[in-house]
Amino acid sequence: MKFVSEERKHFHEECSTLILPAVSIGNVGQLTADLLVSSLGSEKVGYLDDPYVLPCVGNDAYGPVPQGDLALPLEAYDSPANGLTIIQQRSPVIKGTMLKFAKNMADFIAGSGKKHIIILSSLDFGKWQKVDMSSGLQIYYLSSANGNGTDENCEQLGWKKLQEYDPSQKHWKYLSDLADGNATTEDTISIEDELEEDYYASLPFAALFSFLKAKGLKVTCLLCYCSEGDNTSDAFQLADAACKLLKPSHPNSGIEGIKWRVPLSWMSVYGPPPDVSIF
Repeated sequence: MKFVSEERKHFHEECSTLILPAVSIGNVGQLTADLLVSSLGSEKVGYLDDPYVLPCVGNDAYGPVPQGDLALPLEAYDSPANGLTIIQQRSPVIKGTMLKFAKNMADFIAGSGKKHIIILSSLDFGKWQKVDMSSGLQIYYLSSANGNGTDENCEQLGWKKLQEYDPSQKHWKYLSDLADGNATTEDTISIEDELEEDYYASLPFAALFSFLKAKGLKVTCLLCYCSEGDNTSDAFQLADAACKLLKPSHPNSGIEGIKWRVPLSWMSVYGPPPDVSIF
């Protein structure tokens, strides 16, 4: 993975926390990254080039009016006032290469000096076993703070650990062994086909979590269940969760209670309104 900086731009040393979306159902992680970039006074510092990400190109995503700046598949933004770097991923990873992409991303992030990685992603509502909507959207988490994935700070925020994470279970253990360089060729042949059968362990966030954790980095995944459709409301709630997690480590940033600024690109998500003459 190669980082190409914008002219006279670079990563700021004070930006020790990195937010990274993991592509999944509803694209909630990416929508959340959009909100954070648009609302936190972020500046684009460069883009990442990786052979395992499908190419794409578009117009300026954040505005407030289109400037003609190209939007690329993997872009990096810094918000020095909030000590935060945000990577936005606009296109999916090529089928069958997620583990290679996760390794490349972990290598890059470990070399960039970041201390805490927050992965934002979503889960298929149809897979939710114990549905509890009594308090609205429930945030689930997975953390590298303890071997079993728990984190006291996340628990204090009222979030629940992802119960489907079991580091001793075959597929999760395989990801960990692979990230640590301990998986044999026989393991790879026998398990990779099965991995897709384990919904949670097969998702991009699981690969990213495993490879980043193997680098000794602090990693927190913030997850929510959703269905395909208009997922902007899910993005607002996941962005709020990210800010709550960030507040203790950035007490003077004003990151909590932020007024969200809707990105320019959201205005065309569903195309123009219908022609009223057809009614």
